[in-house]
Amino acid sequence: MLRQAALLLISLAVVRSVTAAIIEVPRDSSTLQAALDASQPGDTILVAPGTYRERIRLKAGVILRSVGNASSGADGLARAEVTIIDGGGDGVAQAGVLMAEGSVLDGFTVTNVGMYNESIWMKHFESNGEDLGDDEGSVQAEGTTAAISIRGVSCTVTNCVVHHNGDVGIGILGEVGASTAPLITSNIVYRNMGGGIGVAERADPVIRDNRCSENLRAGIGCRNADPIIANNLCFQNIRAGIGCREGSRPVMRGNKCYRNRRAGIGIRMEGTEPIVEHNECYENEMAGIGCRNGARPILRNNVCRDNKMAGIGCQQGAKPLIVGNESRNNAMAGIGLEGKSSALIDGNTCIDNKLVAIGVTGESSATIIDNTLSRTGGGAPPLVAVKDGSTATLADNHITGGGVAAVLVQGNASIGGNTFTGLGNKQGNAVWVREDSMVTISDNSFSGYRTAINAKKASVAITSNSVKEFQGTAIKLTEIRTPVLVYGNTAISSDPNAKAVELQGSPGSTQSDSSRSAVIELNVMKHEPSIGENRDSQ
Repeated sequence: MLRQAALLLISLAVVRSVTAAIIEVPRDSSTLQAALDASQPGDTILVAPGTYRERIRLKAGVILRSVGNASSGADGLARAEVTIIDGGGDGVAQAGVLMAEGSVLDGFTVTNVGMYNESIWMKHFESNGEDLGDDEGSVQAEGTTAAISIRGVSCTVTNCVVHHNGDVGIGILGEVGASTAPLITSNIVYRNMGGGIGVAERADPVIRDNRCSENLRAGIGCRNADPIIANNLCFQNIRAGIGCREGSRPVMRGNKCYRNRRAGIGIRMEGTEPIVEHNECYENEMAGIGCRNGARPILRNNVCRDNKMAGIGCQQGAKPLIVGNESRNNAMAGIGLEGKSSALIDGNTCIDNKLVAIGVTGESSATIIDNTLSRTGGGAPPLVAVKDGSTATLADNHITGGGVAAVLVQGNASIGGNTFTGLGNKQGNAVWVREDSMVTISDNSFSGYRTAINAKKASVAITSNSVKEFQGTAIKLTEIRTPVLVYGNTAISSDPNAKAVELQGSPGSTQSDSSRSAVIELNVMKHEPSIGENRDSQ
């Protein structure tokens, strides 16, 4: 039985290969649609250079291909640039190309589907898309006409140039009960009055090796969809280079997103949970990678550099996992959390960001583990800021340099097992604890700061830290709040007048709680270069 079935399949394949035809346009048919209407599954339609002023519907299993080889033109393939499907402008609510199951579109320019408007494009360019309606030019919006439309089918669109159309360039929409997994590869999509490539309604295409630029929305955008987005170039788009929202769960890998008018990669809304890895986001007008509105992305091994806001910015309840990224030379934070966001920040490198390496503000919370944080160019901002009622745990980080402090706390923090290294004699505090904060600082190594820990009107537990190369006092406490525990710290200095701990003002509390207490004892002062130890217990 199996042998008979195998023979039947082979026979069908032979019949199909024998009966498959090659139809040439315009030799065999004067129009693309006439050739498609005459075709059968398995046929190939070869199209000679020229401008074809029509809108077309492909057939299942039919290949539509321009004539020519792999020679390069000004932007893409030479054969695509000279074989043009012109949609004729506005007035027809029909896609320039409507794809079919198993069909292939290979090597065409698709343009003038709907009305491109330069003045509207420039208006939104100048405002960074702030005035752009939420659905304006979006793939799933009612009345949107894609230049190339894929609805509920799996197919291939490759080597095309899609530009100056009135809505989205390539639109992909899933349909209930249908597999929508097309391959969109090696296309150039630019200057469309919508997104470059838009995906929605649970479609899961593979979008790879495309170039998307100067589109009115994102270069590549997905809403409630699950694409694989890999190795694309997305630049100078009016919104993000790549955007995802409304419960999308794409994989974004190996893309370059640069000089976009908003974020390089933008992620938002509850239920949106992309995997974003090994991308490079640089020179964008906003964040390299931005997430907000409760989104839960995994951000790992990305490079975010030279962006005009944060390298990675998280707002409005975002809950990212941020692992192994490099954030360098950004105009604001390397990694920033605000607006009740929360994150695990693990194994990242943040170097020479203008404001902070990591900022946790606006009642946010963060676990900050095993990161390398530094700034060599000076400046007043700290490397890590925990402010505005926020909470953070800092453990096993390597922190070099800083401004007024390496770590500034105006909230609640646990700081343990970190290595702090100051740069030069002007380096101030390693940890500065502001009024009404609650901080535990233990098992850290401090070197090269004027003061390791400076706390005022705060509740602190400072235990088992090692301090060297400081000036004057290792741990300075002013009008400290009880409870206070300062125990078992070691300070090493060549200054014979140096102190391990200095207390200014009596420990006190704003609350009348007799159980609160101050324990400040068994802190060790070692004077070098002398061999002996002088214990100065405070």
